[in-house]
Amino acid sequence: MESTTKKKRYSMKKVPQIKWLSTVLLDDVFTDEVSLFKPHFEVNYEAYVQRLWDSNPDIYQLLKSADSLEVARDALYGYLDKAERKVFEIGNDLHILEKATVRECIRVFRSIIGPVNEYRTGSSALDTLWKLAQDRQAELKEKISVGFLLEFIALFRGVIGKSNIYREDIQEKKGIPEFLKMKGREAALARMEILDELGSSVNKYLKKYPSGLDEEVIGWRAENRTRILRYFNAKPEDWNNYKWHLQHIIKDSQPLKDLIEIPNEQIEAVNKAVKNKIAFGITPYYLSLIDSKLSIGYDHAVRAQVIPPKEYVDIMAEHRGDRGTAFDFMGEHDTSPIDLITRRYPIIAILKPFNTCSQICVYCQRNWEIERVLEPKAMASKKDLEAALNWFDEHKSIGDVLITGGDPLIMSDAKFDSILDILSKKKHIYRIRIGTRTPVVLPMRFTDAYLKILEKYHNPPRLEIAIVTHFEHSYEVTPEAFEAVQKIRKLGISCYNQEVFTVENSRRFETTKLRRDLKSIGVDPYYTFNMKGKEETKRYMVPIARILQERKEEARLLPGLDRTDEAVFNVPKLGKNHLRSWQDHRLVMILPDGSRVYEFHPWEKNIKAIPPYNYVDVPIYDYLEELAARGENIRDYRTIWYYY
Repeated sequence: MESTTKKKRYSMKKVPQIKWLSTVLLDDVFTDEVSLFKPHFEVNYEAYVQRLWDSNPDIYQLLKSADSLEVARDALYGYLDKAERKVFEIGNDLHILEKATVRECIRVFRSIIGPVNEYRTGSSALDTLWKLAQDRQAELKEKISVGFLLEFIALFRGVIGKSNIYREDIQEKKGIPEFLKMKGREAALARMEILDELGSSVNKYLKKYPSGLDEEVIGWRAENRTRILRYFNAKPEDWNNYKWHLQHIIKDSQPLKDLIEIPNEQIEAVNKAVKNKIAFGITPYYLSLIDSKLSIGYDHAVRAQVIPPKEYVDIMAEHRGDRGTAFDFMGEHDTSPIDLITRRYPIIAILKPFNTCSQICVYCQRNWEIERVLEPKAMASKKDLEAALNWFDEHKSIGDVLITGGDPLIMSDAKFDSILDILSKKKHIYRIRIGTRTPVVLPMRFTDAYLKILEKYHNPPRLEIAIVTHFEHSYEVTPEAFEAVQKIRKLGISCYNQEVFTVENSRRFETTKLRRDLKSIGVDPYYTFNMKGKEETKRYMVPIARILQERKEEARLLPGLDRTDEAVFNVPKLGKNHLRSWQDHRLVMILPDGSRVYEFHPWEKNIKAIPPYNYVDVPIYDYLEELAARGENIRDYRTIWYYY
């Protein structure tokens, strides 16, 4: 079995430098002399700069001949106007889809060189490009990264129809696919060949990501379970008792060292977290989902959920005293009208009665609130809870209440029952959502007694109870999770998933596989959250362009019922912004380090005048480097530059 798994291994370690670029078309962004795989000290910046000017000699000459920044700006606006008009000319032989890319690139380019966006972001990409063309790099305040150059190589090519997205030859530019020239069965058969090819490609990717429902994986986990029970001197029947799991939460590094292979740097990070009272905890059940041997390597997302990286621990420790303000990225302090309540929308409010969990997710947006796993004082005081529940009587426009925390399912049945009882009697409340990760980390929590509580208050159409959970990866989808979800569904209660899109589940079709596996156990994909820009969890972040690419090029190939989730960015203090909607966000700047700056519009747009929010994304180049280090073929992500 070991030899089989090694062939399938997903390596989390740096891979040797390899020559993948020898097969790249000459007109692509990447070339042999400009390689993502080269270490930074070997990068030939001059080769990148030359590739930039070669990508669009007209823009280079325009910038080089301009004797001032404003002259360059006016000339570039004029150039873009002509480029846009050109795509509408009858004699233009670009494919109509390439023309669409041209128009989108022109729109982005105009936005980036707009003076108002330079003023709002405090940066000018045009000034950088102009000085590069003028050979005045010494005057630049910041070093220009490869990521910046690659962004503009793509953009320079895009505005003249050379994105190379479709790799079309001359005949394809002017022609149409053969099946559209045919009729009837002949057309259907020709079309079928294309669809079969696409379907085979999808299945090839999906096979890379086993789920916890696979027989081989189930076998590994059975061995893990036996080993964990033996370690804690427990009986087999204890495994199905959620209280036993809560009594044996892993709260330090010793059980990890004793039960799984784990790198020393991760042990050191856990030790420092415990020493500095940074919340850390793993349920025995969730520990059983971690591969016992690093050589198996399918559990990267599971480990990343709960084992904190060094930089996370360092930053959390540094801000131990002011973490309430340093890490409140979502601005919950500013959207909490009363203790235990958060509100950003007119008909929805969040109630947080219990401020801890059975285990801690490293990149939780409320990591600054959680003191420790199973904190004894996590339950809100009777006074605060009564005040919060009474607050709903004063705000009758609220009809949907999300009970979260912490994890409300770690409360006692009696406490949970009493909260539902009070909320259910408020006639203006028509839905109670329960935000919990227990189906993923503690599925045996769904006892008959707890299910009876849910059933008692689920009374449609008067009142709906809904479960909202948080699966991150197919490797978390297990028979135990399936059983828990089915118990919920048999009560007529829906179960939804909110996935956070991170570097750990962002490879080609990785999230697509999760969607399919979730549907197979009865969970409906609900939201896919773009990873928030929190400094302590930066290593988990993925560029917005990648989630847009995933939505279009991977999720779109699934049936509609498998892709019911919405890709969103949760704007601090304001609320969710739908990433698919161009009208709700726009790219306004590219910084010297290659970061994109997005202007996000509030959900109130066209309803009420609320100011937008500027967000600095992680550079696409940095993300691609990370994928390359993990053994990914970067060619698979080649269109990412054209998602704005």
